Amino acid sequence: MIVWVNGAFGSGKSTLVDELRSRWPEALVYDPEMVGYVLREIVEVPTGDFQDLRLWRRQVADLAVGLAEEYHRPVLVPMTLVNPGYVSEIFGALTDAGIDVHHFFLKVPREVLEKRIDGRSFTPDNLEQDERVRHWCKEKIGPCMAATDTLPNDTVFLDGELNPQELAGQVLGHVGMEAGR
Repeated sequence: MIVWVNGAFGSGKSTLVDELRSRWPEALVYDPEMVGYVLREIVEVPTGDFQDLRLWRRQVADLAVGLAEEYHRPVLVPMTLVNPGYVSEIFGALTDAGIDVHHFFLKVPREVLEKRIDGRSFTPDNLEQDERVRHWCKEKIGPCMAATDTLPNDTVFLDGELNPQELAGQVLGHVGMEAGR
């Protein structure tokens, strides 16, 4: 099983996955951003967004399938993924491989997202880069919010302003796990 936690930057994906992991210790955590970081070291990313690389999408799906098949454990994936074609491509590859995919999207108001992004430090040793990353994350808020209408029909929308414990309980209940396990 794959539990994909989606949402805009600052919506609480990683925080929720951390809470899920503490309550579901057998689950593996897989962050597809790491695949993007590796690819950036090897090839040019013309658009600046590694999700636009077909190889990134293929590798993300292949590694998720491999983790689920090889280790027979649930896989928690905190990743913003809102381009309808990319969602279809990756989720399609997962379901074609026979993997159950549970897709959750954290909905958070724009002003809360901006405040959370402003409160984060991405590259503390490089303030200029830190500000560029903040700006990039804020630019993605609109497309992330607009994408909620294009996500798969079985997407479960969660109130990203709830605390991580409440959200984890909702996710675990939805996937058939005991809420406090």
